[in-house]
Amino acid sequence: MRAVVVKSDEELAARVTVADSFFSRLKGLLGAGSLPHGEGLWIVPCKGVHTFGMRFPIDVVFLDSEQRVVAAVSGLLPNRLTPFYRRAASVLELPSGTLAGVPLATGELVLIA
Repeated sequence: MRAVVVKSDEELAARVTVADSFFSRLKGLLGAGSLPHGEGLWIVPCKGVHTFGMRFPIDVVFLDSEQRVVAAVSGLLPNRLTPFYRRAASVLELPSGTLAGVPLATGELVLIA
């Protein structure tokens, strides 16, 4: 699967892994040494994330049930917690720096397929 901003056709990730079971969502990126450029983790369902125990920063995109952007956080450092977004249905975690220069606004459609 890949993640693309529909309006600009900007690719956020060429390879997206889905975490949709209790254990895969619980683990997330914990224990990973890095998240390589071009990769992403889509956590479904999810309304907020933390980076406790992680060793690297990430960019985070919160999506509603239609995969429209609710919020985005760039450069979330290790050992931090995001706000809880009630409207979010899922979260796309990306390598830090991915969102730099990407035209991504609230309400923007992100296709993950």
